[in-house]
Amino acid sequence: MLKQEFLNALKEGLKGLPEKDIEERLTFYGEMIDDRIEEGRTEEEAVKEIGTVDEVVQQIVAETPLTKIVKEKIKPKRRMRAWEIVLLILGFPLWFPLLVAAGAIVLALYVTLWSLVIALWAIEIAFIVSAVALLCGAIVLFVSGHGTTGLFALGAALILAALSIFLFFGCVAASKGTVLLAKKIVIGIKNLFVGKERTK
Repeated sequence: MLKQEFLNALKEGLKGLPEKDIEERLTFYGEMIDDRIEEGRTEEEAVKEIGTVDEVVQQIVAETPLTKIVKEKIKPKRRMRAWEIVLLILGFPLWFPLLVAAGAIVLALYVTLWSLVIALWAIEIAFIVSAVALLCGAIVLFVSGHGTTGLFALGAALILAALSIFLFFGCVAASKGTVLLAKKIVIGIKNLFVGKERTK
């Protein structure tokens, strides 16, 4: 692929982002290709080193804040006519509650996702505190002459300590997975906005 073909495909892939951002990215990648050509590479080699257009578009979309993409999407492309403004105002009792409901659903899903992770960490802390308490109780029982009961307390402390070690790794994995899932959801939402522009 040649430089101009790459830049044209990149411009097409970035539709939906603010025009200023698209121009900045095109200038940046154009200069990057020129720099590599000056270093002695062919135009095709310089373009190939940058990566595919899809990879570059995904990286740019991931780096662009969601608010910026949404602002660009809802920004009117032309001046609204009087009848459109009237319809927006008259339709407000219908579209505004739907918009709030959609936002509440997204927020509820996000909170639910993180509350599960927080619950796992709470269980982990409970296991650790219980293991320490049972260990202290076992020592007190051994000292006071209740060896059998102290042995049971010691066994329970060891079981809870082992469970807390296993659960710790699960909590870490769940936290990392939730962060990764949250990032993918945001990128997916961004791609929905940008992708709709590309198909127009």
